[in-house]
Amino acid sequence: MLNKHITSLLNLEGIFVKKINHADNYLKIYIETKATTQICPCCHQQTKQIHDYRYQKIKDLPLQFKDCYLILKKRRYRCKCGKRFYEKYPFLARYQQRTTRLTQYIANELRNSVSIKAVAEKSNVSHSTVTRILDTIHYSSFPLKDAIAIDEFKGNAETGKYQCIIVNPKKNYIMDILPDRTQSHLSAYFREMNRNERHRVKFFVCDMWQPYVDLAYSYFPNAVVIIDKYHFIRHVTWAIENVRKRIQKSMSPTLRKYYKRSRKLILTRYYKLKDEDKKACDLMLLYNDDLRKAHMLKEWFYDICHNEKYSIQRKELFEWIKNAENSGIKEFKKCAATFRHWSKEILNAFKYGLTNGVTEGFNNKIKVPSVYRMV
Repeated sequence: MLNKHITSLLNLEGIFVKKINHADNYLKIYIETKATTQICPCCHQQTKQIHDYRYQKIKDLPLQFKDCYLILKKRRYRCKCGKRFYEKYPFLARYQQRTTRLTQYIANELRNSVSIKAVAEKSNVSHSTVTRILDTIHYSSFPLKDAIAIDEFKGNAETGKYQCIIVNPKKNYIMDILPDRTQSHLSAYFREMNRNERHRVKFFVCDMWQPYVDLAYSYFPNAVVIIDKYHFIRHVTWAIENVRKRIQKSMSPTLRKYYKRSRKLILTRYYKLKDEDKKACDLMLLYNDDLRKAHMLKEWFYDICHNEKYSIQRKELFEWIKNAENSGIKEFKKCAATFRHWSKEILNAFKYGLTNGVTEGFNNKIKVPSVYRMV
């Protein structure tokens, strides 16, 4: 009766426990199975003749906070045709030294934000074993909905320096991760999707990379292409930063160091600064007309982005572009040219309010060194 309960606790089909050895760090459970009629894999005839026994050490799920090993007494059968073969076990895959449930446990652990090394240590296997299991996992991609967002992240795949992630920005889940972001690879990927599903997509969110936009117009003809706010707002940040760096070259070393250390006063929204910081910012802007104009253009553009009325945003965006083109500041002329080129997609961002924020969040998870790094 006791053995029956132990076997039930172990929860492995068709086995019974013969002996259990405890140690400080591990647990060994000796198990056997009942002899049954087997089918010869060669001639497909039935046989009950036992040729010999061998013991195999199998890794199983941790038990009582210890590494657990199953010592299986394997039975080898002999057929009349001369074929010798081992019996099959529902808990042990062929040529494996770990139970199938341990493999399933490792695969499930890989869903969490933990490193491969941590999964290996927790499961009592090598990190190369965990990597091999990871390589065998395949997930079917999610069906297309009315919105998709695409972005790249820096990885270490053999296919290239950058990989690509596709996300549903409304439902906040990853649809797929691709090993390559090249236009040819993405084109082949989207071409395999159901045409009717692609035509049902209403919104396509991406950054200011032309191949993404070209793919959107080619494979999602009914979708509104939206440039993520972060990617066009940062062009204004880059522009004012480049103005500051340019005028610093003509400053004394002491003043140059001060402007560099105090650059946040210029980059931060003026209304968010404390009174003393506003005075310091005003003094910095008095040094140069270009810096003062650049700061005005930066504040104006941020106001446009935060305006809640699309009609005002549309009108003021083109006024801002015209003022930036006529400002005489080369950094903002370049920024204005970029905005004029992408004006349609930028206005879509104002109108529909969808962003790539969810995608960037998933990217940050992927890029955190302690998460998916193979160490």
